Amino acid sequence: MLVIVWRDFMADILRTPDERFAHLPGFRFPPQYIIDLPGYQKLRLHYLDEGPRDADHVFLCLHGQPTWSYLYRKMISVFAGAGHRVVAVDFFGFGRSDKPSDESVYTFLFHREMLQRFIERLDLRAITLVCHDWGGVLGLTLPMDMPDRFSRFLIMNTVLGTGDAILGQGFLNWRAWSNDHPDMDIAKLLGRTCKHLTADECAAYAAPYPCARYKAGVRRFPNLVPDRPGLPGAELSRRARTWLKSQWQGQTFMTVGMKDPVLGPSIMHDLRKTIRYCPPFLEFTEAGHFVPEWGDEVARQALKAFG
Repeated sequence: MLVIVWRDFMADILRTPDERFAHLPGFRFPPQYIIDLPGYQKLRLHYLDEGPRDADHVFLCLHGQPTWSYLYRKMISVFAGAGHRVVAVDFFGFGRSDKPSDESVYTFLFHREMLQRFIERLDLRAITLVCHDWGGVLGLTLPMDMPDRFSRFLIMNTVLGTGDAILGQGFLNWRAWSNDHPDMDIAKLLGRTCKHLTADECAAYAAPYPCARYKAGVRRFPNLVPDRPGLPGAELSRRARTWLKSQWQGQTFMTVGMKDPVLGPSIMHDLRKTIRYCPPFLEFTEAGHFVPEWGDEVARQALKAFG
């Protein structure tokens, strides 16, 4: 049954002009759009769909904050080049998807419900969930409600928002910094944390956001992480934790950017313990939070582990 999770803010929906995406290094994937997703009919959703549609495995790539599907450009090429189907979606408020300017639109259920409807709309099966940051906060709660659609996990620097665990000081610092910078310089942030990126690659991360009004979804994410048991999403996440620990049957590959001060090794170690059959994670010693920027090697190692 469809849950209506957003109100009518049609007058406040922003759409990034296409010319903002004219120069995206390493990102030549044609955009795909859905304009009538059930429950979100007034919003246009953007996604990428690469590789053969009849492939045995579908790699579903979910980004976090403040990134968008550009984050997965290196991994997409490796997965599709190996003959797999790769789907990467932009959350509403991010990338080429529409962006309600009212921050109150963005809730845990608003985003999670979109993912469920999106998976059903494309009828994705044999899914390898590729998740980072909020892609995991939300994505890891899905398999318990759609168990026949998921077969593997590729997990990078993320967490479950159960509301009963102490949030690390690194996250608290990030949330405070994000709240203090409502028009955060996304290009500068990525350049500072991923020093191997070119200026044009950093600019590509900022392309979806002409001004601060377009960043409502970006600003909102850190404040949606449940830090108390009764907050939206917390009970769902606790239920997911129980399911992942006791009922998950699939393969899991986990990799960690070891220089991440927010969702680094200790948090990922705790997450690993909650996922049934999860082997020790692969350490990327030079990577920080945005470990998909080392995506070529991450993807190759994941394919090797999956066999």
